[in-house]
Amino acid sequence: MAGHRIFGTPFASIYPHYVAKAERKGQRREDVDLVVCWLTGYDAAGLERALTTEVDLETFFAEAPAVTPYATQITGLICGVRVEEVEDPLMQQIRWMDKLVDEVARGKKLGSVLRGDDVDAARVRAGLPAGTPSVGSRA
Repeated sequence: MAGHRIFGTPFASIYPHYVAKAERKGQRREDVDLVVCWLTGYDAAGLERALTTEVDLETFFAEAPAVTPYATQITGLICGVRVEEVEDPLMQQIRWMDKLVDEVARGKKLGSVLRGDDVDAARVRAGLPAGTPSVGSRA
C-alpha cells in the first residue's frame, strides 16, 4: 500500500473519535452515521459491517457503494487544509468525511451539511429512521 499512513488505518479506529466529537458537543451518533452514509453510499448495515470487519480507510472508500454527487460542494478548511484543494482522491474523501463530521459537531443544520440534499431521503437511503430531528441540529 503506497500513500499516507492514514490510508491503512482501520475505519473502526477513527469512527469512535467522530462520534465522541459530535456527542461532546451535544450532537448524536445518528447524525454522524447519516453524514458518513450520505457521503459514501453505505447503508446502516454496510456501515456496521465496515466497523466490525475493521477495513482500512482505503478499502472503506474503495468499496463505498457510491460517493455522493454533492461531494464536490464540500469546501472549507480541515486541519488547516482546504478540502477542495487536496490532490490525492482518497485523502480528499477522508477530508470530506472529517469536514462533514466537524459540521455536525458544530450543530450546523443537516440540510446545509448535506449540501441541499433532502435529509429525510438521505436517512431512508441510509436505512436510518426518517424525520427524527437531532439534538442541537435542525433537519
